[in-house]
Amino acid sequence: MSRSASSPRMPVALYALTAGAFGIGTTEFVIMGLLTQVATDLQVSLPAAGLLISGYALGVFAGAPLLTLATGRLPRKAVLIGLMAVFTVGNLACALAPDYGWLMAARVVTSLAHGTFFGVGAVVAAGLVPETRRASAISVMFTGLTVATLLGVPAGAWLGLHAGWRATFWAVAAIGVLATFVIATLVPSEREAASSGGVRRALAAVSRPPVALGLLTTTLGYAGVFTVYTFVQPVLLEVTGLPETAVSPVLLVFGIGMIAGNLLGGRVADRAPVAAIPATLLALAAVLALLGPAMRHATAMVLAIGLLGVAAFATVAPLQAWVLQRAGQDGRDLASSLNIGAFNLGNAAGAWLGGLVVAHAGGLGRLGTAGALVTLAGVAVCALAIRRVHPAATQPC
Repeated sequence: MSRSASSPRMPVALYALTAGAFGIGTTEFVIMGLLTQVATDLQVSLPAAGLLISGYALGVFAGAPLLTLATGRLPRKAVLIGLMAVFTVGNLACALAPDYGWLMAARVVTSLAHGTFFGVGAVVAAGLVPETRRASAISVMFTGLTVATLLGVPAGAWLGLHAGWRATFWAVAAIGVLATFVIATLVPSEREAASSGGVRRALAAVSRPPVALGLLTTTLGYAGVFTVYTFVQPVLLEVTGLPETAVSPVLLVFGIGMIAGNLLGGRVADRAPVAAIPATLLALAAVLALLGPAMRHATAMVLAIGLLGVAAFATVAPLQAWVLQRAGQDGRDLASSLNIGAFNLGNAAGAWLGGLVVAHAGGLGRLGTAGALVTLAGVAVCALAIRRVHPAATQPC
């Protein structure tokens, strides 16, 4: 695989991966701006509609290790193209779903491509640049995910409001076709398979305590985010009192924050990898705690949503770089995919916890406090990792 060791510019192939990340990110998050429409059209409750997020996330969690191991002998470029094909077909099935069960099944099928795409894609991205820029390269690929939230999700919410939620999934399927073409054209071919060390060696690598602690930190950190963000639409409408037409612009603010936080997290992780993880998680917990009092004031809530985007995605590159380094050569593809699964396990757990809070523990106004407590648990796990592993100052915790 070619490298860009001497140039400060990122290679163009990295932006092809960003295009795929954009498509996958759009389909993951767009449902949050469509919950009310989906619940009404399919005649299910709002918490039941929220489980479409949990179902997708659990599919990522299960599919990431299984597909990574199953495709381990294939070239990484072929794996990425195949995963984008699964993604496209899954979104077509979502657009055609006649009922809630079909839509849930289609979301799960779509999700199977997610974890392995980001896991293998992160390894490819890291391999395109010198070692000292790997966290930044990962953050550039994940910029597709943040731009999806900035542009894809608000556009999808707007399209769903004016043309129905099914039109949104038709549009996302079209994005999948385009992303497949870009990856096939720009990502360099390689002879190296995604894994050459065998399943046993990969499993042994990811079972090391530093990797396991990293995965748990990721899960808890992101459970806090999605305890709140799963229900952002009803919070904005019912607690903050904003009109329905304001949801898309507020999601746009969140997306701007995500882009800034993602790029910031990559740079911080390259320069201070030990400090990056607990620092970004503490910032995230603080923002979540502030959401409770901010919810009842429109201006404060919009600012808090923007800060949530910054804090949430500043954690992504540090956490991904952590597991990649700790897993070593034998386990890097599997560990990378598992960490994507851990993000989504956190998403599922957060959506489930948020539903419990909404139904039984004080309603929408209590979501911020609940999310902050869960993320603080992730900080505690990372602190335990630092104390037990005693990394060098140039290594992640």
